[in-house]
Amino acid sequence: MGPQTRSGAAGSMLLSVVVPTLDEEAAIAAALAAARAELATGDELIVADGGSTDRTVAIARSCGALVVESVRGRGRQMNAGAAAAGGELLLFLHADTRLPAGWREGLESVLAAPEVCWGRFDIEFDQGGWLLQLIARLISARSRLFRSATGDQAIFVRSADFHAVGGYRHAHLFEDVDLARTLRARGRMGIPPGRAVTSARRWRNRGVWATTLRMWTLKTLYLCGVPVERLERHYGEER
Repeated sequence: MGPQTRSGAAGSMLLSVVVPTLDEEAAIAAALAAARAELATGDELIVADGGSTDRTVAIARSCGALVVESVRGRGRQMNAGAAAAGGELLLFLHADTRLPAGWREGLESVLAAPEVCWGRFDIEFDQGGWLLQLIARLISARSRLFRSATGDQAIFVRSADFHAVGGYRHAHLFEDVDLARTLRARGRMGIPPGRAVTSARRWRNRGVWATTLRMWTLKTLYLCGVPVERLERHYGEER
């Protein structure tokens, strides 16, 4: 069972936050702290580790998280975390993403509508000038338009709906887009107020324009039916 930091409101759903990790010692403490600050009594904080060789696991445990060992692969790790979770609601949080203040109340607010079974947050980047912030806003706008989501947006879903669609696919690419596509058929997407803050390291490492062009091209090809196995060769290893 995860940390118990404050009492939940009457009628609140129990929540399990699942964080997939692989050598994230530089980022994991901040992500877990932002999540843990608003967990209610009975909520869970679960780290699904894919074989870290740095201090990720030790830091996660020191932050009060339950650590679940998993085969490497973000989809597999999140499924492993979900299998160990007891919450009625699952929130999948990347290790380099911090939830905004008030996120727990925001989830409860959007999920009060019975037709909403899943959702995600708008995002902003932790670094970068106007161009990266514009890209973040475009990512959020595209998500609203197409009712889709990426993992950086902290996808959340009712546990029953997550398991009903079979969870995450075990591919190394676009497992988040695939999950969003299956959840659209089950209910509306909710968007709580506030923006999650996610790392711009991918854009810094490979260049803003090159990364944006590569990512949007790959996603377009995927949505047009190109097999994910062919696309993985062009994605890179920074997962």
